[in-house]
Amino acid sequence: MDLEAQESDDLLFKLEDGIGRIIFNRPQARNAFTFAMYERLAAICEEANSDHAIKVLVLRGAGDKAFASGTDINQFREFKTPQDALDYENRIDRVLSTLEQCRVPTIAAINGFCTGGGAGIAAACDLRIGTSSTKIGFPIARTLGNCLSMSNVSRLTALIGAARVKDLIFTARLIEAAEAAGVGLLTEVVEDIAALDRRADEVARLLAGHAPLTLTATKQAVARLQQRLTREEGQDLILMCYTSQDFREGLDAFLNKRAPQWRGQ
Repeated sequence: MDLEAQESDDLLFKLEDGIGRIIFNRPQARNAFTFAMYERLAAICEEANSDHAIKVLVLRGAGDKAFASGTDINQFREFKTPQDALDYENRIDRVLSTLEQCRVPTIAAINGFCTGGGAGIAAACDLRIGTSSTKIGFPIARTLGNCLSMSNVSRLTALIGAARVKDLIFTARLIEAAEAAGVGLLTEVVEDIAALDRRADEVARLLAGHAPLTLTATKQAVARLQQRLTREEGQDLILMCYTSQDFREGLDAFLNKRAPQWRGQ
């Protein structure tokens, strides 16, 4: 696969000195992901599995407002059947699993907002470096009324624990950098974006010089310790949320910039 030939304006990739740099390039939309961006992210991870010139991947959002704000809401407007909901979550599970299982170390350099699917992407990375302005969360209980897949819940629970997962989703709050570091959502915090870029580059170069088999073995060993439920085991929960009147209400409210009126139906 020629990644350079597949260059996309919405998701950029550059390889230099063993460091693959992935830029989510939709700053005007807080780097919200289209389906094509998800697929390109997965393709880069798959390429890193076979191309040993790639020693580490650094993920970064363009601009100074956001790492990534999740899936572009317009992608949901085409949902018409229950299968659309299942296909969507299956896609997200597949992409994030590909990222999580990537052979090389992955570093999320998190500037600004990191929410929804963006927070899911960050959680699937090995290391997460934030700034003092970073805010992370899954505000779906006050926005769309959808839910996380079993894989995402499993990944988050392994990372920060069940009680904190429920706290984050129940309250729909965005936690700031210091708290995120305290609970394990951030590996470290730097002052600003300039320091973020310097630190991410420093860590990437450090890892690129280490024994690749040691890093890969460690990633796989940790993954084997973490039991995951399959996506099929959570399909009933996905259908309950995505086929509900509340989800349609949340979507309409979000697009029209008004508060949703939840009915639990």
